[in-house]
Amino acid sequence: MKVIAAVLTSTFLLSGAYAQPQDQSAGMQPTHSASSAAMMKADAKRNAQLERHIKDLHAALNITPSEESQWGNVVQTMRDSATELDRAIDKRKETINTATAVDNLSAYGVIAQAHVDGVKKLAAAFSPLYDSMPGDQKKIADEVFAQRAHGGKKMAKAAN
Repeated sequence: MKVIAAVLTSTFLLSGAYAQPQDQSAGMQPTHSASSAAMMKADAKRNAQLERHIKDLHAALNITPSEESQWGNVVQTMRDSATELDRAIDKRKETINTATAVDNLSAYGVIAQAHVDGVKKLAAAFSPLYDSMPGDQKKIADEVFAQRAHGGKKMAKAAN
């Protein structure tokens, strides 16, 4: 149970990067093409952050060749959850300039629900992998996710 809570926390930390507000400098409205280019750049940055996180987590957890298929399920779940979260955030961004307070609260509710859904799916995907790990690898996973839960970013330290 402890590791599931840690995985959930890690997901929130990871997905926090996706919840960054769009810059609305000086009340200026960007042009459609400038806005689209900025959104594409932000998407590329988020995808790069996600892929770096996946690579770092793979290394820190010492995923073995025999665990790769289960790890693949975890990775796909992380990517799918990130996509769903991106959709919720992008939908909010599309209406930010015309949204009422109620609209904004509802949009944040959708974003929060995307977080919750992603966390539940990640816990379900990670659990079989964790259960199959030997005890020393489970300890590493526990340490990795405990560090992530406390804001630590040095996953490699836990693997040592």
